[in-house]
Amino acid sequence: MSTSMPLDPEICFTTERPRLVGLAYRLLGSISDAEDVVQEAWVRWNRADHPSIENPAAWLTTVTSRLGLDRLRARQRDRAVYVGPWLPEPLVSFDDQPAAAAELSDSLTTAFLVMMENLAPTERLVLLLADVFQQPFAVVAEVVAKSQDATRQIAVRARRKVRSNHDIRVVSADEQLAAANKFVAALLGGNQAALRELLSTDAVLTSDGGADHHAARRPVVGPDRIARFLTNLAKRAMQFEPGRMQLQSGWVNHAPGLIATVDGQPTWVSTFDMRDGQIDRLYLMVNPDKLSSVEHPTDLV
Repeated sequence: MSTSMPLDPEICFTTERPRLVGLAYRLLGSISDAEDVVQEAWVRWNRADHPSIENPAAWLTTVTSRLGLDRLRARQRDRAVYVGPWLPEPLVSFDDQPAAAAELSDSLTTAFLVMMENLAPTERLVLLLADVFQQPFAVVAEVVAKSQDATRQIAVRARRKVRSNHDIRVVSADEQLAAANKFVAALLGGNQAALRELLSTDAVLTSDGGADHHAARRPVVGPDRIARFLTNLAKRAMQFEPGRMQLQSGWVNHAPGLIATVDGQPTWVSTFDMRDGQIDRLYLMVNPDKLSSVEHPTDLV
């Protein structure tokens, strides 16, 4: 983070905004919530005594983090009544490569954000600040209002949970993109055999439809069941008049994925993890409340 203060406070905030939205999105898994949090940080920034702030970036990080933590705790209380599995709002891009810095892109994947749901709110924030955004523990401790020793212990617990719930899989983007293109071809052709070949023997599909949209209320396990589920989903979409429905590959949370649209409106978005050359975990978003950001890409780091 920069420590110099631009002459114009608005320029300072605009410079930091993509990083702040990125932090809030990773914390909350929601673009709309992240933007609300950063907007509130902007309100507080406008009221601040700017000449007295030695490190504007650190000040904005602290305010955004605390606002995000409050919202995360409130959201987790609401999660008790959420219908079916929960997935983060997808970040979709049709560029040749995602724009975020390579060292931060892994923390934007759907798999990473789903894994973060295993952490308590404070653990989640500490892990993001310390390990993703590389903040010193002195800074992190101040943000969460705990001693440095206590903050380090929180980080240790969070890392232990991350390791126990997340396999590190090194797969090239080209390999994933090739698999996504094959997936599109198989779905468009209704070829269940081709889909099964792309899936590992213990593949799992998790779908988020919210309360008012059809989706699998429990994870779909195994290549046979997943292939049937996806081809049925594609068949329903194909019932529209020719040309109305489009299915294409793109970048979803900085990993190759699939985007289905009808009359230009997103109807579902999918992304996946790969292991040993096959698709191992699939994430399917069909909740319309979480697809609005697909049409309005957000600039974040």
